[in-house]
Amino acid sequence: MKKFGLFLVGVIAFFVLLANIGPLLGLAVSLVVTYYAVKEFIKTDSTGTKILWGFIAFIAVAFSIANVPAVLAVVAAYILYVVYKNWNKEKANNDIIEAGDPFTNFEKQWNSLNK
Repeated sequence: MKKFGLFLVGVIAFFVLLANIGPLLGLAVSLVVTYYAVKEFIKTDSTGTKILWGFIAFIAVAFSIANVPAVLAVVAAYILYVVYKNWNKEKANNDIIEAGDPFTNFEKQWNSLNK
């Protein structure tokens, strides 16, 4: 039942990621343009060029704000990562105590502590 739940959450996260791939790419491009514009703004000495790079940075930030739904795509990608990591994770059962040799139980507990 746990695998079915993980599968269901993974499918939903995949479709949310797929639906928001456009805004995600738009956000990435606008952030790269903003970074480059700010970097050039700081490098230049000319007032006219500073105004130009400031205007370009402002437009790129406006596009970044318009692509806020891309945050959903980032969250969906993280959920897919968590589902992938938990897919084959086995449940740890430390309560099993076998009768017989006491050192066997000690070794199992020691190994579980060292993980």
